[in-house]
Amino acid sequence: IIVGHGIPENLIQDTYDAVNEFFSLPFAKKHEFTPPEQAKGRGYLPMGIESVAKTLSGETPPDLCEALVFAGLHRELQGRSTSKPNIWPDQPSSLKSLLVQYCQAMVELNGHLTTMSALALDLPEDHLDKFFADPALVLRFVNYPDQPVEPQPGQLRYGEHHDYGGLTILRQDSAPGGLQLWVDGDWADVPSLDGSFVINVGDLTSRWTNGRWRSTLHRVVNPPRHLTGSTQRLSMVAFTGPNEATKIACLPTCCSPDNPPRYEPVNAGEYIMAKIRESMELTKTD
Repeated sequence: IIVGHGIPENLIQDTYDAVNEFFSLPFAKKHEFTPPEQAKGRGYLPMGIESVAKTLSGETPPDLCEALVFAGLHRELQGRSTSKPNIWPDQPSSLKSLLVQYCQAMVELNGHLTTMSALALDLPEDHLDKFFADPALVLRFVNYPDQPVEPQPGQLRYGEHHDYGGLTILRQDSAPGGLQLWVDGDWADVPSLDGSFVINVGDLTSRWTNGRWRSTLHRVVNPPRHLTGSTQRLSMVAFTGPNEATKIACLPTCCSPDNPPRYEPVNAGEYIMAKIRESMELTKTD
């Protein structure tokens, strides 16, 4: 959990409020912004199409959340073409302007985290810069609605999983039914601290560091059934990582003759897309 990150709290709160307003729209309106492809990495993702726990344990019930996703937005803001342009809701009117500012803040924060990561891994502070000069960046805003109907057995707001990429920058709120990490053989609640972000290590970073940094197993649990009033929860997530063309092979300070590389090199972009397809494959909606 980090504080002192320099991102203005009013920008975070205004972005949170605008995204929350989007999720309060009728489903038919939100669904106008759902992309046609099955592995949906952009636009509005309705509840019932994703089960992230499938990437670990096979068939599981769909996650009890909906999302609004923007991929490569920093490139779009620079006027560069993308294979699949982002899908922009027209409501609320303030949403696009705020997301542009929030995206720029995430790019800057990711740059600081990249420098800190290099130093923590006993590398020159600019060693990772070339991989993050044009980073992979996905903004994902996740709404966990109230649960008037009891979930299916084993169904969670977000099933247990590892993030797929580099580092995840998460702003969570304090609503009940929150984030948990697997620590020392048990699930531990992650506190919601004012002005903070949670930083998770993803699979690519774990492979890059030869397991020196472990990919965080986590989940989002359901709120207790006895609670009255709203238990709706909204998380603001930035998935960061090296450029999609990066070959992820063990960093020089993370292996030795006594500790050889554990993982085969992988292409960063291909690895991420394979995980996304797996999480959405054959997931049915009513």
